[in-house]
Amino acid sequence: MGILYIIPTPVGNLEDMTLRAIRLLKEADVVLAEDTRTSGILLKHFDIQNHLISHHKFNEHGTSSSVVERLKAGQTVALISDAGTPGISDPGFFLVREAVAAGIEVQTLPGATACIPALVSSGLPCDRFCFEGFLPQKKGRQTHLESLREEVRTMVFYESPYRLLKTLQQFAEVFGDDRRASVCREISKVHEESVRGSLAELVEHFTKTPPKGEIVVVVAGKPSEKKSRRQEKEQ
Repeated sequence: MGILYIIPTPVGNLEDMTLRAIRLLKEADVVLAEDTRTSGILLKHFDIQNHLISHHKFNEHGTSSSVVERLKAGQTVALISDAGTPGISDPGFFLVREAVAAGIEVQTLPGATACIPALVSSGLPCDRFCFEGFLPQKKGRQTHLESLREEVRTMVFYESPYRLLKTLQQFAEVFGDDRRASVCREISKVHEESVRGSLAELVEHFTKTPPKGEIVVVVAGKPSEKKSRRQEKEQ
């Protein structure tokens, strides 16, 4: 049987591409790409001349069976997304599950992702955290937020710049205006920026300065009662 490689690609700076990722993309029998046009530019930059097959959230259920057959026949298959690690708010989970079920070896390379740099740069505790990805846009959104009201771990969210302000306002309503948070945008790109403060301060900032680019929001977990009492004494 072949091997399915899950290969992260840069979220911004092309220098974040690893040597191993470049080698495996060159050696693979086929490369599955979320958008062949976007990935074509990346592969051309690194002089990777390989056969690209479209594999995205709208066709992954249909293409996964044929990919598994390729792997069973001994082919090496590499999966990439437009940016970051496949499977993390991107296509990938379904194919990995089918490959594992078929007894195929799956190897995931360490590499670029937006959530970890944003978390570490936030200045918030990162020894324990929960990754929430994109919140539901409509149905179930409020219910999901309410379920996080008592969460004590640092929370990491992905968000669109067009919905950021609304999301921060909702966070303030559920978690409290004074909850600490960080908004990190354009990670690993020229205009990378982290804005830190209370949710109230972030709402004020992004009301005056509309955000642009890819965004990760990091929100502190609910402080323990012991910590809350200590903070009250300090004030």
